[in-house]
Amino acid sequence: MNNTPVDYLPILMQFLFAAGFVGVTLLASNFIGPKRSSKNKDANFECGIEQQGNARIPFSVKYFVVAILFVLFDIEVIFMYPWAVNFRDLGMDGLIKMLIFMSLLLLGFFYIIKKGALDWE
Repeated sequence: MNNTPVDYLPILMQFLFAAGFVGVTLLASNFIGPKRSSKNKDANFECGIEQQGNARIPFSVKYFVVAILFVLFDIEVIFMYPWAVNFRDLGMDGLIKMLIFMSLLLLGFFYIIKKGALDWE
């Protein structure tokens, strides 16, 4: 099956339409929107509470580590859904590959626990 450049024309058209829509929307909001500025309008607003101190307070990187680990393991679990749907079609070969995948996933999880990445102290 040979693909010709004409086969990609709908994708190009959709990309151009999306880029054009974004450009027109940004330009329209720039020209139509009000341009008034005041001290009250430019002040930071957070839940109706007046700001106190500096927002650049350093905090533990543990939060980011947990968030990245969650995303990592969440994405890996997503790979299990197509396998579960095609379980019978994949046969023993698919089962062995999924067992290897799961063992590597568990190995990484035990490594994270051993390193203490999930300990909050």
